[in-house]
Amino acid sequence: MEVLHKIGRRKTAVARVYLKEGKGNITINKKDIKDYFDTATLQYKVNQPLVLTNNEETFDITVNVFGGGITGQAEAIRLAISRAMCELNDENRGILKPKDY
Repeated sequence: MEVLHKIGRRKTAVARVYLKEGKGNITINKKDIKDYFDTATLQYKVNQPLVLTNNEETFDITVNVFGGGITGQAEAIRLAISRAMCELNDENRGILKPKDY
């Protein structure tokens, strides 16, 4: 699999997500997810599309995000990951769509 690139926007935050096969590592602005988002709620928002599609440990994700506040950034990342999951498998859209992404 090649690297899959998707963009997510929320308010004034813009997230560029690069998805490739791996072990489930998420790096945001060259920091681990636990270092970048210190609250469990924001970490959950970012991981939500992966959990719902059972891909938590399938892909390594690198994110470049800027603008907006910390919550807007988390939601922009969530949208970009959701778009990537939908491109990989059309059936994922039916799983993710009811969650209001």
